[in-house]
Amino acid sequence: MSSNIAPVKGTRDFYPDEMSFQRWLRSKIEAVSTLFGYQEYDGPYLERIDLYAAKSGEELVKEQAFVFPDRGGDLIALRPELTPSLARMVATRRNQLPPLIRWWSYGPFWRYERPQRGRGREFFQWNIDLLGVDSPEADAEIAAIAAVFFRSAGLKPDQVRIKYNNRRLVDQQLSSIGIQAKQRGEVFRLIDRRDKMNAKAWKAYADDLGLSMDQFNALCALLEDKNAYSESEELVAFQKALENLGVDAYFEYDPTIIRGLDYYTGTVFEARDVSGSLRAILGGGRYDNLVADVGGDPISGVGFAMGDMVVRLLLEEFELIPSSSPNPSDVLIATFDASCWEVAFLMASQLREAGLRTEWYAKETRIPKQLKYADRQGIPFALIIGPDEIETGEVAVKNLRDRTQLQLPMDQAAAIILKELEEMTNR
Repeated sequence: MSSNIAPVKGTRDFYPDEMSFQRWLRSKIEAVSTLFGYQEYDGPYLERIDLYAAKSGEELVKEQAFVFPDRGGDLIALRPELTPSLARMVATRRNQLPPLIRWWSYGPFWRYERPQRGRGREFFQWNIDLLGVDSPEADAEIAAIAAVFFRSAGLKPDQVRIKYNNRRLVDQQLSSIGIQAKQRGEVFRLIDRRDKMNAKAWKAYADDLGLSMDQFNALCALLEDKNAYSESEELVAFQKALENLGVDAYFEYDPTIIRGLDYYTGTVFEARDVSGSLRAILGGGRYDNLVADVGGDPISGVGFAMGDMVVRLLLEEFELIPSSSPNPSDVLIATFDASCWEVAFLMASQLREAGLRTEWYAKETRIPKQLKYADRQGIPFALIIGPDEIETGEVAVKNLRDRTQLQLPMDQAAAIILKELEEMTNR
């Protein structure tokens, strides 16, 4: 007895209804990205592991990347993120690119993580970056794009918040409590994991890093100070720019936001649902050294990434996913029997030339069953062809939304259906 082969753990099957959501999400992402003047790009799905080892962080490279040797012995990774590829691409053609680079992408990524709610090993991700300018205002533009996306999807500031901090500010704060520069990378990761660990485990992690009790208590105090942003000129200017961009209602300063990747150098941010039931919805920040680290001339950058799985959970929670049929057809051609198929193909060709998405019911069966299929698929019109219609040169056009039916000359059917579709759209 044969058994079904299960999909790879942490991956998903995309049936038409799931693909309908993916198309909707991508269309939202594209609309917001291009609204701000960003161009679409993409990189390869395979990269040398050395690219990520440069700056992404030990955890991502050693624990989360899917890595395998190619036939030449080089270690190759399925891309776990896109920013290093972006840096490599910019480094390769820096002299041919404009001084300001505004790019966005949406595509698949892979990380070897424990699959759980909102997290898989294969996922789709929106990446958007601005390179060539180092200013709080540039940081604010990128962060504002995230807020405009949320607003366009129907999410309100009391449902989702974008929390921000600044690594240079945190550097100053850690220095003030005696944490040396060589320890700060590990302490950044300690801060980043605060909400991912229970209090006892988090304290043990701090002890393992060698923090004294005084340093640990001082660090906890820093992470509770909600007004520390005023000590950073960058964050003050960042907040002012958000106000001018009309999106400041979505934002709040949070000293616990640090981001786990090693290449961030300035302002960082994460979007969280207000209820706190989900992991970070998106995250990003400023990176000023990454292009140079992969062999290019120094160029500053800022960007963020958003995965499709968590944002879908958030939209589902607030019932914001549109109800749309995955079926792309406008018209189903229904026939009495196979003797009508030749005329059906001729009509289908006419309708498609007129721009109507048309399918034919490719089995001999009763007309009511064919109309039931059209209803189930969300097809708004059925064009019925039988021996009588062929003899008279007419077709029956049935509006499956309001159940009206017209008998029309074959050469007029396309124009009538197009007109009724337009009226449906405008209602």
